Amino acid sequence: MEFRQLSYFVAVAETGSISAASRRVHVAQPALTRQIRLLEESLEVNLLERHARGVRLTVAGKALYEEAVMLLDRRTRIKTRLTALGSGLTGKLGLGVTVTHLWVPEVAALLRCYRDRYPEVGFEVFPLLSGPQLDRLREGTLDAGILYLDSAEQQGLETRRLQGDYLMLAVPADSHWASSPPRQLKELEQADFIWGFRSVSPVYYDRVMAHFQRLDFHPRVVQFGADNIAILSMVAAGLGIAIVPAASASHPMPGIRFLQLEELTHSDMPLWLAWRSGNDSPALHNLVALAEASFTPARGSRPGDPA
Repeated sequence: MEFRQLSYFVAVAETGSISAASRRVHVAQPALTRQIRLLEESLEVNLLERHARGVRLTVAGKALYEEAVMLLDRRTRIKTRLTALGSGLTGKLGLGVTVTHLWVPEVAALLRCYRDRYPEVGFEVFPLLSGPQLDRLREGTLDAGILYLDSAEQQGLETRRLQGDYLMLAVPADSHWASSPPRQLKELEQADFIWGFRSVSPVYYDRVMAHFQRLDFHPRVVQFGADNIAILSMVAAGLGIAIVPAASASHPMPGIRFLQLEELTHSDMPLWLAWRSGNDSPALHNLVALAEASFTPARGSRPGDPA
């Protein structure tokens, strides 16, 4: 018994005629008659009673018709589901995003576009620092991440550079720095800085410190925050000043003034998309394609860079 034979049989049952059924399924009448007979032989039962005006179902034929309709409908649902999974229209996708970049216009647009285009995908976004993202990507508990990396070569991962970023100074809005901004980092040697822990984002931390080492700048750290949101909250409370990614200014916070210093704009803090090598999820590859279309080299460039 084949699905093809069942579909022919359903057509005969619903039209009550071999000739009408042959027109519906676009199969020559002799071939259709042969397939029905083969179906009866495989089941060892008569399904149709022939008469002058056409055919009618036997008791066995009526029972098969009910089952055949359900089987063909289920087959269609299975094919539709598998096609949707294979094209990334359904499924699940977990994406990590650094807390700083949740409000960056290009990242927000990517999230919105993915949700609009693939509404049936179970799409989860996790605000995570770069370090935890890398751990979860390699464990396989996260499908993709938008994060800081030190290079494109990452063991066990594939990467795409999304855009550049640089560093900015964040100061309390009522501080003297806000009204009289420094021109060089050396003016801040005695300032109270709020910093992040290296353990939560080693790549970002080391990249920032390497830039400061090149400038021979040694900030005096008096407070620590778990992430940039916590650090900026402490700045707003007047506990000190901080150096943060320029992307932080995409989500202005009350009580904070963001300042650009030439020495900080020359830092290179690229943002990357990463995912585990060998992950062949269509839902993931749809995200990668959208990300490549959403970010351009000119977006996120430093002040003064050519557009």
